[in-house]
Amino acid sequence: MFSRLLSVSSLVPRYGWTRQYSGYLINQPEYQWLKELGLQEKNPGVYDGTKWCGSGPVIDSISPINGRPIAAIQEGNKDDYNNAVINSMNAWKIWREVPGPLRGNIVREMNEEFRKNKNSLGKLIALEVGKLQSEGFDEVDDYIKCCDLAIGLSRMIGGHISPSERPGHMLMEQWNPYGLVGIITAFNYPASVFGWNQSLSLVCGNCTVWKGSPSTPLTQIAVSKIVERVLTSNSIPAGVCTSVCGGADIGESMCKDKRINVLSFTGSTQVGRKVGVMVQERFGKSILELGGNNAILVDETADVDILMNELYNGLFVANGQCCTSTRRLIVHDSLYDEVLRRLLKMYSKTKVGDPFDDEVRLGPVHTNGSVEMFEKTINLIKEQGGTIECGGNVINREGYYVQPTIVTGLQHDNELVMRETFVPILYILKSTSIDESIKWNNEVEQGLASSLFTQSIERMSRWMG
Repeated sequence: MFSRLLSVSSLVPRYGWTRQYSGYLINQPEYQWLKELGLQEKNPGVYDGTKWCGSGPVIDSISPINGRPIAAIQEGNKDDYNNAVINSMNAWKIWREVPGPLRGNIVREMNEEFRKNKNSLGKLIALEVGKLQSEGFDEVDDYIKCCDLAIGLSRMIGGHISPSERPGHMLMEQWNPYGLVGIITAFNYPASVFGWNQSLSLVCGNCTVWKGSPSTPLTQIAVSKIVERVLTSNSIPAGVCTSVCGGADIGESMCKDKRINVLSFTGSTQVGRKVGVMVQERFGKSILELGGNNAILVDETADVDILMNELYNGLFVANGQCCTSTRRLIVHDSLYDEVLRRLLKMYSKTKVGDPFDDEVRLGPVHTNGSVEMFEKTINLIKEQGGTIECGGNVINREGYYVQPTIVTGLQHDNELVMRETFVPILYILKSTSIDESIKWNNEVEQGLASSLFTQSIERMSRWMG
């Protein structure tokens, strides 16, 4: 049940430790900066709070830029996971007694270390995820900003005392740490999503157990090494933040584990629904940040110049594989032709290629499985009467590259339009009124994000509800 997001083992070649490592990118001169992050040809994928280890399968981390292996990782198994949880539980007995401001000081030191390693870590994110190098740097900045927020909050954690309606009594509210926070993150933001969960958890006195995406294990390892270094240098038990690279078995164990007091999951709506049920079955608490089928609504009063500027980021950030990426564009029929014409011009000038090239605007999709999903969806679009206005093809080059695609001619409630397809395909729909646009916006099962371009305050208010 977790195969879609929590494990992509079928997409990541698995090898034994006897593989010849000379073919790994980490051994090439142009990638020596990877070793600045403590990465090696072969990497233990578990930090259990006392040591780096791993007893599970060996996988390669594949760069979508060229389809070549970056380095090897030995994942954790259930025993490794159990040891990590035990060590985190023991560390929590100490960590929860550390005053909030001092916990904030530890997060401040993590913040400083991420600033020092921003260049190498940002490049690793670009290499392993396939997003633009500038977006890799932005992601590290997001982690840093989350630490900044947590540091400030560390001196504001308190309670509340108020009078009671009963004579001689008062009411006192005291906030206490939950305990262990399990964090499951997705491939598209392998560092920052962990960062905002981890930094806030730490200043509140919790410990974290992290499982990242199986297709971005090197980012998980590099981040965990930075965190470990800060904790140990301050004589804090490193079990405060444990890390387990693994697949579906580890994710399912976290969902069902009563020792995990709160589970934060980032991923698709389909998988998130199953995660929520498993956590609820043990009366646990979950935080679910799920997928989106995000729409932009354009009424007849919209400024098309502003729309085009904003669409650029909405369509292409994270190579169209962001949870808030624009998937549907619902345009009033009076502006439909102009918007389509200008979009086609924009797409024709969009350079697809190596994310380390500053002139490139769209990098590769993340895995070969993403390419297959793109091809399958394009075939279904054609079968169901849709029109490929531009794109629609896999690019014949090393790596996992597809053409950004615009589709017209499908109904608003077509199964493909209603589906969350995590590739750069945009469906354009023609509407006749703002009420119709709002209705179409809200009819998909995924939530998350939507936008309205209008010059009418009344319509803005109606759209906001």
